[in-house]
Amino acid sequence: MLRVLVLSDTHAPRFAKALPNPLRPHLESADLVLHAGDVCTGWFLDELAVHAPVHAVLGNNDGADVAAWGGGVPETLELDLEGLRVAMIHDAGARAGRGRRMRRRFPSADLVVYGHSHIPMDVVDDGAHLFNPGSPTDKRRQPDYTIGWLGIEGGDLVEHRIEPVER
Repeated sequence: MLRVLVLSDTHAPRFAKALPNPLRPHLESADLVLHAGDVCTGWFLDELAVHAPVHAVLGNNDGADVAAWGGGVPETLELDLEGLRVAMIHDAGARAGRGRRMRRRFPSADLVVYGHSHIPMDVVDDGAHLFNPGSPTDKRRQPDYTIGWLGIEGGDLVEHRIEPVER
């Protein structure tokens, strides 16, 4: 089974020098990392990539160093992960009509991973499976700091969960 750690809205401090310690044990068991934007600094992606391959999309707070990372970080991304079609975007727009918009934007996606709101979500909305991991570093008004996990096997999403993390 492919174990995918899903992050978003990490808002890495511009002067920090390392990953937050609570993320390290999760990275050690990840085969792949998806980051749904607002990384804020390219070094954070470098640190993630030490542990597992990373795919990321640009967030509204990401600068030129994030945009240039690894040959270029796009605004949207569509991936085939062992047969599961996964789309990524940072801002999926207003909650009302989100599922319909994401189905139109990514018609072949089995799963849409997004960020921006810092609100963890794992729902099927108007036929689109939407997954927002929340944030492990900036929970805003949410009760917990969170990450997401996906388990993919034979083209099927066999696990999808949002998990609280310590900060």
